[in-house]
Amino acid sequence: MATTTLTIEERLRNIHNLQEIDSKIDEIKVLKGELPIEVEDLEDEIKGLETRVSKLQTKVDGLDDELNNHKKNIATSEALIERYKAQLDEVKNNREFEALTKEIELQELEIQLSQKKMKEVDAIKAQKNENLEESNSRIAGKKEQLEAKKEELSKIIEKTEKEETKLKNKSTKARKNVDERILKSYDRIRESYRNGIAVATIKRNSCSGCFNRIPPQVQIEIGLRKKIIACEHCSRILVDNEIAGIVKEEA
Repeated sequence: MATTTLTIEERLRNIHNLQEIDSKIDEIKVLKGELPIEVEDLEDEIKGLETRVSKLQTKVDGLDDELNNHKKNIATSEALIERYKAQLDEVKNNREFEALTKEIELQELEIQLSQKKMKEVDAIKAQKNENLEESNSRIAGKKEQLEAKKEELSKIIEKTEKEETKLKNKSTKARKNVDERILKSYDRIRESYRNGIAVATIKRNSCSGCFNRIPPQVQIEIGLRKKIIACEHCSRILVDNEIAGIVKEEA
């Protein structure tokens, strides 16, 4: 039946039926809680930490190369010093002696400079390695948390997957029976409230969605089902308890 030919009562019953189905889907989502988001956040955090570790390791490797270069410089200077000392025994004049002595002093300064830089690099490397160890420890802890969250989520999905799929199919089918204008309003209201309630009943003379009082005259109009009435406080579509009861019996 085309939705344009439906009576107001039928439209109210259909939209409330859709709400009942969607609320059951919402209950499953509540059961999952924040687990899907927590899993995603942990995966992103681990990825960030692994990127940091990779960068730190690259820097440590660069420091190792720098240390090796300083060691090579020291070895080269030591070899030159040995050669210059050997040449001292063969000098023929003071000028040659002074030149060789100066070269030895320069190489000794080069060794001292390299040794100083090595100490500085070693200090930086020690800090980087400490950061690496800390980051790797955090990664291990986060991965442990992730596995626990995934296992918990997997159990919930295994338990609810069939029911959720069934409900989603029912929701898709139920949406086809709802007037397009009402459906747009329904979707908009559902997105506005965390509990996803867009269709409310009257409980103790109040809207079951926002708990604000519904005037007696408005309650009578709702019961007559002559037009779609929304709560003036929260904009939820209001249905009388009899309509809600009919839907529950059919569900």
